[in-house]
Amino acid sequence: MASNGLMPNMILYLCREYNMETTAATNVLFIWTAATNFVPILGAFLADSCMGRYPMIGFGCIISLLGMVLLWFTAIFPQEKPPVCDQMRSGCESATASQLMLLYSAFGLMSLGGGSIRASSLVFGADQLDKGNGAKNAGALQSYFSWHPEEDSTTMPWSLRTVDQVEELKALIKIIPMWSTGIILAGTMSQSSFLVLQASSMDRHISPNFEIPSGSFIIFPVITVTLWIGFYDRILLPLASKIKGKPCQLTVKQRLGIGLLCCIASMAAWAIVEGIRRETAISEGISDDPRGVVKMSAMWLLPYLVLCGLAAAFNAIGQTEFYYIELPKSMSSIASTLLGVGMSVASLVASFVMNTVDDITKRGGNGGWIPSNINKGHYDYYYWLLAGLNMANFIYFLECCKAYGPCKGLVSKPLGEKDGTDEEG
Repeated sequence: MASNGLMPNMILYLCREYNMETTAATNVLFIWTAATNFVPILGAFLADSCMGRYPMIGFGCIISLLGMVLLWFTAIFPQEKPPVCDQMRSGCESATASQLMLLYSAFGLMSLGGGSIRASSLVFGADQLDKGNGAKNAGALQSYFSWHPEEDSTTMPWSLRTVDQVEELKALIKIIPMWSTGIILAGTMSQSSFLVLQASSMDRHISPNFEIPSGSFIIFPVITVTLWIGFYDRILLPLASKIKGKPCQLTVKQRLGIGLLCCIASMAAWAIVEGIRRETAISEGISDDPRGVVKMSAMWLLPYLVLCGLAAAFNAIGQTEFYYIELPKSMSSIASTLLGVGMSVASLVASFVMNTVDDITKRGGNGGWIPSNINKGHYDYYYWLLAGLNMANFIYFLECCKAYGPCKGLVSKPLGEKDGTDEEG
């Protein structure tokens, strides 16, 4: 909670307190996110092979606390940051190497600690629910982890029998194309830094005396995911099954595809709102003020945020289920980290795309699409480009689905139903 709470606000901290350009600050956050999502792979290996889950979680808690203390030091000691500078002026003093070293050390420790915790906490929670065989135990595990009461899958050692390694490698190679279809979506949804900048330039009041902090808008996708999962699992599926007279639900591939479509729609909604916001800033005469607030409600961002939440609810959760379905149960630790690996790669891809767009659009003396002053750029063009990339990714996803063939089964199959084959194309 602490790490995720810091992330959205960090773009403002880096730009306003460390005098970083928007693209430079965003690159730092992309790399930080990539590291945070990659460390659980190493943590899972160490936890399963030598350290154990209790020591790994304890280690992660201590390291995370140390990283946050260092970050706190950068905020309370003025000498640990460059002098405050008015962003409307040029020539702001950059942070020194020692100042950046302290900042990056804090980020690194938080990534190491958070990754160590995440490597064991999910499976650790499943262990607490695993009380044996039976329908009640199976239902608890399905709700928690979205998988079949495969009791030995959570404790399978990393040392694999040689005779099984070839088959497991083949299974891993087979899912790589499907895994890769989530990279563009994850990279698109990691653009929360721009969301904070956009929200901070809009009217965030929901009453005369209260306004939503710009960094808190990221809570709306989380709320959407929570509400949708409850509605889908407890209302929509039972109602549809009752109407049809038999259990029915969306297949894993269908959910993955719907998530990709929601992502495309979210980018289109974001681009439209940003275009209107920019024109409003120009008409109100505040385009030269990077901290100016337009007379436009930030609630116009809700369609984008809700669609982002739906994309995560369908695609991200669907990916986790897909990996558990298709990989052997002896590879459950790997299955649990594949989504994080994709998000790590996605952050690096997002950084590459952003830097490429920034370099190309700045040629010829232009200010570029994504300058530090959001009113002077064309962030809406950038969002339309992301929408186009996601559309191309959706076409790629359809081809991967055809090439992959039917899935083995459905993780969320109702209790009592026999395992079957996913008959989708």
